[in-house]
Amino acid sequence: MNDTQLDALVEAADEGIDYDGLRVTHDEGSYTFETPGEPYEGLDEDGLREVATENPWLVSNWYFWTQVGRPEPEQDFLRWLEGADERSVTKRYESMADGGLTESWGQLHIEISLGDDGTRVYTVRNEEDADADLDSLAVHTDPLDARELVKHDDRGRYRPLKTAPTLPTGWAFVDLDGRALGRAVDVIYPVTIANWHLERQGELDVSHWVPTMERQSGIYGVIQTWDRGEGHEHVNWVAEACCDDSQCLKRREWGYDAETDLEVDGGDGEFPCREPCSLVIAAARQWTKLEGEETRTYEFELTPSEKEQIEAIIDTVADGEADEVREADVYDGANRYRTRFLRAKRFDEDGNLCGVPTDDE
Repeated sequence: MNDTQLDALVEAADEGIDYDGLRVTHDEGSYTFETPGEPYEGLDEDGLREVATENPWLVSNWYFWTQVGRPEPEQDFLRWLEGADERSVTKRYESMADGGLTESWGQLHIEISLGDDGTRVYTVRNEEDADADLDSLAVHTDPLDARELVKHDDRGRYRPLKTAPTLPTGWAFVDLDGRALGRAVDVIYPVTIANWHLERQGELDVSHWVPTMERQSGIYGVIQTWDRGEGHEHVNWVAEACCDDSQCLKRREWGYDAETDLEVDGGDGEFPCREPCSLVIAAARQWTKLEGEETRTYEFELTPSEKEQIEAIIDTVADGEADEVREADVYDGANRYRTRFLRAKRFDEDGNLCGVPTDDE
């Protein structure tokens, strides 16, 4: 705590202070300073300053949250990170002083430590690097550096969906204040803080499937022709494919329309998804075209194990687990050598399964 904070406390006492367990009032030259443990009454200004100095955490906490101007969504987010509505000032300050106050935001691991005079210092890294020494990571202080850091996953593949659970590892942002932390999070997970805040205020503007698709034009206008009747099963298929926790860290809040929810679970993410994203729209355009085809009956001869193997291959690819199948594990249906054996046995030279062509001709 410093003189600036003490001066602000004395000045604010005229209007009264009631914040996070601290109450300060000024009435006819007499000050009252109340903490969760003890009230101090009948104080003159010097007495107020003396008692405030003996309770630096309460005073600096009040100053940090009320006297430093910041946008409401950012303020709400920072208080949520340290559990300000559930933990007392003492518990929070003790944890921050020990460097043990942490929270997750998607795949981000956010550490909160205590800076000078009650300020907060934030460190951000991938959750998988939570226990790594900073010396082993690429350390940054400019949150805009995240633009390049998160473009590709750890295998070097471009990440078209910012909220996909493929955030690369090996980096950390250190010595951030609240404004810089908010900027870093917004670069890594755009608009998630703003939408999370709007949802908490009951003001999140959700755009459901129908109105979103009605806005599509040009090559995407074809999606408006795809509708599977009252069950809207096609939208459930889309949500199951794209909006699962394994594919996106947002929690889906949009449904078929304002009156019709989807049967597929929306996920457990901390921040909401207010409308079908551009990736969903692009995928839905392709599925609309593919679903316009008429079904046909094909006949294949497979052993029971081969049928199960094809099912295992589809599951493994759909869940993004192909890289986890060990080459030596020939008991796994999606094993590369076992799959190559199936292809050698059941595909003809033109690549047709069991020699059955896709088209009659």
